[in-house]
Amino acid sequence: MKIVILGGVAAGAKAAAKARRLLPDANIDLYTDDTHISYSACGLPYYIEGNFEDYRLLLVRSPEDFEKKNVHIHLKSRAMKIIPEAKQVLIQDLNTQRAYLVDYDKLIIAIGARPIIPKIKNVNLPNIFTLRKIEDGIAIKEKALKSKHATIVGAGYIGMEILEALVKQNLKVTIVEYAPYVMTIFDEDMSRLIEEQLNSINDGRFQILTSELVTEFSGDMNGVHTVRTGTGKEFSTDFVVLCAGVTPNVDIAKDAGIDIGLTGAIKVNEKMETNITDIYACGDCVEEHLVVSDTKIWMPLGSNANKEGRTAAINACGGDDRFIGVLGSAVTRCLNLTMSMTGLTEKRAAALGYKPVSVTVTKNDKVGYMPNVNNITLKLTADYETGKILGAQAVGAGDADKRINSLAAALLAGMTVEEFYNNDFTYAPPFSPTIDPLLNAAQILMSKVKQKD
Repeated sequence: MKIVILGGVAAGAKAAAKARRLLPDANIDLYTDDTHISYSACGLPYYIEGNFEDYRLLLVRSPEDFEKKNVHIHLKSRAMKIIPEAKQVLIQDLNTQRAYLVDYDKLIIAIGARPIIPKIKNVNLPNIFTLRKIEDGIAIKEKALKSKHATIVGAGYIGMEILEALVKQNLKVTIVEYAPYVMTIFDEDMSRLIEEQLNSINDGRFQILTSELVTEFSGDMNGVHTVRTGTGKEFSTDFVVLCAGVTPNVDIAKDAGIDIGLTGAIKVNEKMETNITDIYACGDCVEEHLVVSDTKIWMPLGSNANKEGRTAAINACGGDDRFIGVLGSAVTRCLNLTMSMTGLTEKRAAALGYKPVSVTVTKNDKVGYMPNVNNITLKLTADYETGKILGAQAVGAGDADKRINSLAAALLAGMTVEEFYNNDFTYAPPFSPTIDPLLNAAQILMSKVKQKD
């Protein structure tokens, strides 16, 4: 059997490794337009921040590691066209520009996503970066170490992580967000809390500008030096990082007749199969099933990509595996402030036709007399009619993420608020109060859902 894999960061590399274990004698070739494979792109902000000096710590497996297992890695090799009727892929060698055809029995598409480049005048000036690949992280860090001021365009997950990284590298930073508040994936009240808490620890090192649209960059052959916004603000900067989001790479799939889903990513079933026989897709280029609401979502996360790559490989090798979907769980950190969520926000739940009710509580994450106690704010949302938990959000300097992980398990089980309240959580003063904040929230929320007859 000949298995061809397109893309090799998380999903593609995982698929290659799993396929080799399942079929020791198969011919496996992986093609990527990147210069590295199998690396932690999620770790790039922490490399820029200076948590470690050697970027190679981000590399999980090298091409040489794969070659030792007889998995053939083709770097700087871009897939140009998929020809399903001939079971072939047109590949271009980016070093020589030579194009050639490769045959496949099974094809796994794992070509990921690409950064969105906003329509800003002079956006192609030097020293305007995106962060997606190893080289991006190296270039940003090198520039940061020689700079005094940086601008970030976009205040989502990556924007927040880059803000922390650059502030900790002793730069002054201006972060510009078009929306009225940062982290718009959260409900507005939680997003505004994030901004409020960040500003409360701001000692002049950074500035958050919301409801602002960057309209123009000015500079010369040496790079950008001025940023202008739609409201007339103008300020100097040494470099810019564009964090305006990412979009799935689907052009080659769409051209081949592969169905694209409602989210704009490749449509797959639980086996990671596309609508074309013997073609699978996984990772940041595919949409997922959102278990909570039985709807579609696109969540480009490394954790999802690895699971999907494994499932795609198992089924491409003749097995029978299912990836049931995601819960919408995510977490990040900015300047010791944790932001985490799972399931549906109150706004999203209402848009999907639920009658959501929510409660927000702010509590200590540990017993108050412990030296490292911190506050966390939890927002718990349920359906009024059924009492079923729909989602949760948590923000704070305390252990917000572990509360969200508990809620994720409840979402997967389809628990009601009352059922969740009966949980027996661990307790000791260094770890939680006698009544965990989650149970405080659940207790209050129980009174807001429809009461049983």
